[in-house]
Amino acid sequence: MSMTSARVGFDATDLRAEAQDGLSETIDLRRAIHAEPELGLELPQTQAKILAALSDLDLEIATGTAQSSIVATLKGGAEGPTILLRGDMDALPMPEDTGLDFASTIENRMHACGHDAHVSMLVGAAKILVKHQADLRGNVKFFFQPGEEGYGGAAVAIEEGLLEDGTVEAGFALHIDPLRRSGTFWTRPGALLASADEIYIEVRGKGGHASAPHGATDPVTTAAAIITELQTMVTRTVDVFKPAVLTITTFHAGTTTNVIPEKAELTGTLRTVSESTREAMHESIERVVAGIAAAHGCEADLRIKLGYPVTVNDGSFVDFAVGVLGDLVGEENVVVEPNPIMGAEDWSYILQQIPGAMAFLGVRPPELTSKTATACHSNRMMLDEEAMATGSAAYAAIAMSYLS
Repeated sequence: MSMTSARVGFDATDLRAEAQDGLSETIDLRRAIHAEPELGLELPQTQAKILAALSDLDLEIATGTAQSSIVATLKGGAEGPTILLRGDMDALPMPEDTGLDFASTIENRMHACGHDAHVSMLVGAAKILVKHQADLRGNVKFFFQPGEEGYGGAAVAIEEGLLEDGTVEAGFALHIDPLRRSGTFWTRPGALLASADEIYIEVRGKGGHASAPHGATDPVTTAAAIITELQTMVTRTVDVFKPAVLTITTFHAGTTTNVIPEKAELTGTLRTVSESTREAMHESIERVVAGIAAAHGCEADLRIKLGYPVTVNDGSFVDFAVGVLGDLVGEENVVVEPNPIMGAEDWSYILQQIPGAMAFLGVRPPELTSKTATACHSNRMMLDEEAMATGSAAYAAIAMSYLS
């Protein structure tokens, strides 16, 4: 089907009204999940809450074996392609200090990235789309995914066969943005989010007395030189139009004031928005670490743990989605941003397999401003629950237009 000709299939006023009618249930589900956050790939309580919310709908339900995922399939009234809609389920290992009545009841766990809202909006969309089942020329797969926060749940689902039957032609995901005006959307074609790799460096020298550094080989000064040269390397070798961010975040060495230790350890993160820059950065980091260590008479081991790849939105699907969302909420409330952001997402694995996109939904509480609101991963992050009706309607509108 032609995505550029598919901006039909729903009445914006009616669809917004249907989403608003179901908002109280969407909020109830979000709050229940928020109060009992779970981490990683095994989310049995979250899975049970979602399954209960879907139980009365005409959906084919499949659950994962390697993780607590749910794939609920809605078969339309006529043959056609399948579109995948995704909501991630997991929380973060951090405290919550929002003071909400439904705040986390589990110490050092919080839904600070809005995944509780994502799955609740997706359930709301499923309830809407079931009512329009006969009008759909094709199928909708509602994918409830664990393990986005560093566990690669999307890749696990692909290994379990999420896309193997070849029927899924496109995919769409929403992510909340607590800094943007509530009920608005933003996205962009091409690179939307960065890759994210972890850097581990161990520098080994020869320990000794701090009063006689000439009798030792100091790994601390060597590690410090590595940090400085890595930053210089980025500014001197990376194309500013294909950016990279390399940040060393920890430096561990020594035990007391008068001893030069035998080793120093560094860790950090590397973010890029193109795979070519990512590969070049790996080579450059290796060269700098080895060269600086050798120049100081030390040895160094470098380990780069590959994280999520660049999240790349399909340009045609973005054009389609922007048109659909503009029809839903008004073109003035949909922004196409010129630049990507340096966060990372495992939705990237899905977009490596099928065309599709992610868009962000503004959920800033109306009493806050862009300066007083807190971002995702903050212990005080809060969102405007009224915006979840817009999110449910957006998921439904994308599917209805694609399968019209």
